[in-house]
Amino acid sequence: MGTPSKSVPGEVSIPRASFRTLEADGVRIFYREAGPADGPVVLLLHGFPSSSHMFRELIPRLATRYRVIAPDLPGFGFTRAPEERDYKYSFDALARTVEAFVNALGLEHYALYVFDYGAPVGYRLAVAHPERVTAIVSQNGNAYEEGLGDSWAPIRRYRSTPSAENREVRRNILTFAGTYFQYADGVPGPESIAPESYTLDAALLERPGVAEIQLDLFLDYASNVKLYPKFQAYFREYQPPLIAIWGKHDRFFIPAGAAAYRRDNPNATVQMLDTGHFALETHVEAIAAAMHQLLSQSAT
Repeated sequence: MGTPSKSVPGEVSIPRASFRTLEADGVRIFYREAGPADGPVVLLLHGFPSSSHMFRELIPRLATRYRVIAPDLPGFGFTRAPEERDYKYSFDALARTVEAFVNALGLEHYALYVFDYGAPVGYRLAVAHPERVTAIVSQNGNAYEEGLGDSWAPIRRYRSTPSAENREVRRNILTFAGTYFQYADGVPGPESIAPESYTLDAALLERPGVAEIQLDLFLDYASNVKLYPKFQAYFREYQPPLIAIWGKHDRFFIPAGAAAYRRDNPNATVQMLDTGHFALETHVEAIAAAMHQLLSQSAT
């Protein structure tokens, strides 16, 4: 577990995350963990092109009460798939690995926080094991076609015509400039974003072989769109307590995707934030407060 920091008398002790690795599905998974061992579990699933590092400010705000666990997905952050594993990068594969990770930790129930790529991974888990999911926080985590903004047009072209030329066109988003754009676009006052966030992501994207992994996942995003009806059926049948909390200036996953959750789930609420895609970088306090309210009302 994370170890609380030492505190001066009269001050509040702030939980600190522990950094761990665990082998599951033949993958060496890096994850951050904090909070009481017997606390209700919150599973944080990051998106592209980030890692569990994106939760560095959120984890201590939740870990006073909850056992918070944030893995790096295969192909991201510090998780490693050995070469002999011959890992085939797809969203189905990411979900299988996260399910193996959850099973290895013995997590029987958990609330899900899903962002960006974390949404189709987490929703695959929810469909497979609906009895495990106590609540869902979707932060710009899409499950509806109307939530896909115009910025997806180049990826749609790549999917419809997966030529070498179209594959190369998508490399522009794997640069430092492309990563910074995802963090800063739509953010009033982007100088407030901690530079280590996008700098770390960009550096990790430059490692040998990582660009090809990300291009494979761009191509495979079509598998998520095909599963949207199944995700929506899950929302209708199980109606988990859910908040769609959204950076309203996100060009990738637009606000219509947040509003759509209410169509299928009467227990869904929507909150818009004056920011872009990486809302945690600018609105971690608001997101943490919304999570505490949701989780305190759910059966965690």
